[in-house]
Amino acid sequence: MFDFVKNRARPEIFTLKPYVPGKPIEEVRRELGLEDVIKLASNENPLGPSPLAMEAAAASLGDLSMYPDANCWLLKHKLAAHLGADAGQILVGNGSDELLMMLAAAFINQGDQVIYGTPTFSGYEFTAKIMGADCLEIPLADFTYDLEAILAAVNERTKMIYICNPNNPTGTIVRKQGIQSFMDRVPDQVLVVFDEAYGEYAESPEFISGYQYVREGRNAIVLHTFSKIYGLAGLRIGYALTSSSIAEAVERIRDPFNVNSMAQAGARAALDDSEHLRRSQELNRQGKEYLYESLTRMGLFHVPTEANFIFLDTGRSCRQVFESLLQRGVIIRCGDVFGYPNFIRVTIGTGEQNRRFIESLTQVLRG
Repeated sequence: MFDFVKNRARPEIFTLKPYVPGKPIEEVRRELGLEDVIKLASNENPLGPSPLAMEAAAASLGDLSMYPDANCWLLKHKLAAHLGADAGQILVGNGSDELLMMLAAAFINQGDQVIYGTPTFSGYEFTAKIMGADCLEIPLADFTYDLEAILAAVNERTKMIYICNPNNPTGTIVRKQGIQSFMDRVPDQVLVVFDEAYGEYAESPEFISGYQYVREGRNAIVLHTFSKIYGLAGLRIGYALTSSSIAEAVERIRDPFNVNSMAQAGARAALDDSEHLRRSQELNRQGKEYLYESLTRMGLFHVPTEANFIFLDTGRSCRQVFESLLQRGVIIRCGDVFGYPNFIRVTIGTGEQNRRFIESLTQVLRG
């Protein structure tokens, strides 16, 4: 019998690594019979969404029989005012994941090269490989993107360079001077993709957004999301700022009605709630200080972070630690999926969640 999948599927799909999400709370409750479960695995905002966003999303329910605004006109113009840009420079997608797929579909041809650091967000490899790109992974230096090594790897086939800043899973940033030096020398024919999903959490004065290079007219695009600090992960909505010509090209391959009405309404309202943004940043700052102090006291190496998670070395198999924490109703992320078999990544939660994590981790490591 003719094997249709083997003989007719795109060969690139067989090279893909399936995405491994954080384990859902409902799954842990179902499998282990636990009721009191906290999830510190997917870098979600422990405060949840802005009350304004929830009200706006709820108010949009009456319009569910109608298609959403295909062009996200209101949201694009609100983002344009927020960013000091033109609405024609903004793209809106069903999360940053869709924006990455749209970029790949618009610009990557089979045999093109893309470059990114490793470990980093898996979406770069996933979307590029589907289009037949050759993916060049440059190891991090001191848990940080090595822009000098990336620049040295650029050749005539290089189409895109992805810079995750702050980087997931390490939480590190590339400093201003390093990015400026890199952008001064990267060839014009390379599109530089700045993924700043966690940019709102960055506190260091050395953090610089890629927006500067878009405004300078460089071939750059900056990705942001409403899933993290804005707490709208369940609505799936992200946005990007780039040149109007790049945005126009990407819009040509966008699915119609790709962002639902509730997501658009929630995102617009979230932009109005600066107090919720401030509270989220302050909660993260306090949680980070507590976890730093606790992990240091426990003698555990951890990478200083500019995001809302911490990458730390448990000194033993992350899978064993993961399973033991799971039995105590605490969900974290294993580091082996990033190539670090003794590390875990933990989201910074509320004060109560952080204390529970430290108490549970202490019990696990003692046991």
